[in-house]
Amino acid sequence: MKHQHWIRSAAIAGVIVLLTTGCSVLGTGKKSDIDAPPTTGAEVDAKTTSAAVTIDMIDENSSQMTVYVKDAKGFVAPLSLGLPKSVSVAKTTLEYMVDGGPVASLLPSGFQALLPKGTKIVSLNITSDKRAIVDFSKEFLNYDKQDERKILEAITWNLTNFASVEKVQLRVEGKDLKEMPQGKTPLDMPLARSMGINIEKAEDAEFGQSTPVTLYFLNQNDQNYKYYVPVTRLVKRTDDVAKAVVDQLIKGPDQKKGLAAVLNTTTEVKSIKPTAEGLITVDFSNKLLGADQKASADALQSVILSLTENTGYKQVQIKVDGAVKITSTDNQNYSKPVARPAHINPTKL
Repeated sequence: MKHQHWIRSAAIAGVIVLLTTGCSVLGTGKKSDIDAPPTTGAEVDAKTTSAAVTIDMIDENSSQMTVYVKDAKGFVAPLSLGLPKSVSVAKTTLEYMVDGGPVASLLPSGFQALLPKGTKIVSLNITSDKRAIVDFSKEFLNYDKQDERKILEAITWNLTNFASVEKVQLRVEGKDLKEMPQGKTPLDMPLARSMGINIEKAEDAEFGQSTPVTLYFLNQNDQNYKYYVPVTRLVKRTDDVAKAVVDQLIKGPDQKKGLAAVLNTTTEVKSIKPTAEGLITVDFSNKLLGADQKASADALQSVILSLTENTGYKQVQIKVDGAVKITSTDNQNYSKPVARPAHINPTKL
């Protein structure tokens, strides 16, 4: 996967600008398939090994859907909720991202919807070039300036969860939105997942000489609900994105931001390489295992989420000293390739 070069934006909201191929940061970069339903035997195995996966149907009147909301620390994070069935699933997810709306009773403690109160989704249409055109009511413009980029991230990452969407274009009352009104974030080009989420920069990286990698770290609320938070970190420029992803997971989160590491800093990687079409293999040393000779379920899930997010690979094979006989701390068997979970951070109220 080709890396993209990033620099500062003059926009108040802190948007980062992509320099490659003339894209704006709101980008048109192509993403790998996200939230694809399990179809192959290996993907079915993934369903049984992934702690982040739940059954698709909550009951006969609802289905599992992902929304992006703000947590108590201010991070934008995905939550999988049981929402009412509808003809337009994408539109429904946006409707359940409106503050003060029906999602309020479904959110765990500390979470808040980001779309301003009273916002209505007038329409949502997906074009043949995989562009989602969302028309909001005028209430969409009534947001806090500090939430401007978070709102854009939440909308973009939510809609690009769907395989039919790669780019997002915003309208208000039928008119294209050229920039956000509070922080003046430019919207001259469609938004894309390449804009990143919860962006930060590694200390040894320089704007304009860096590669973005999105890492999944852990957080939990005051009721001990544990969930993954995606963080896009700008690291020193590299063409080996997969290695950079695992190296940064080992390095861990920014200690000042309150997220928890998923891999111990003593973790050693023996190799990372593609082994089949759509499959990448990561071979760790036995330091990945605890005293009980099991691997952390949280760590394995984070590796799978992070690698499938940043590369074109749809499945990950985990090895320890070349062996595939691995059991996680939640007693799941990781001996076969594992696909990205269909639903991240399922909630149980």
